[in-house]
Amino acid sequence: MVKLRLKRCGRKQRAVYRIVAIDVRSRRGGRDLRKVGFYDPIKNQTYLNVPTILYFLERGAQPTGTVYDILKKAEVFKELRRSQMQFH
Repeated sequence: MVKLRLKRCGRKQRAVYRIVAIDVRSRRGGRDLRKVGFYDPIKNQTYLNVPTILYFLERGAQPTGTVYDILKKAEVFKELRRSQMQFH
């Protein structure tokens, strides 16, 4: 199973996170399948590769709680619903 989760980067006291698609059995710092975004909690900045995120979500990837909140704030799930409506 694939999850969308945060991967910690940066230095001490200045953490930034990559949003990655990764196998559930991998560790937080393990090898990821694909980098799909970036989150900086200090500057409150996010960058999301929305088409790639939609690709993984359509194929059953599960976001963790924090990533779910980030995606919800960016209204990615509205895009997901819109793309699913087009195919049905």
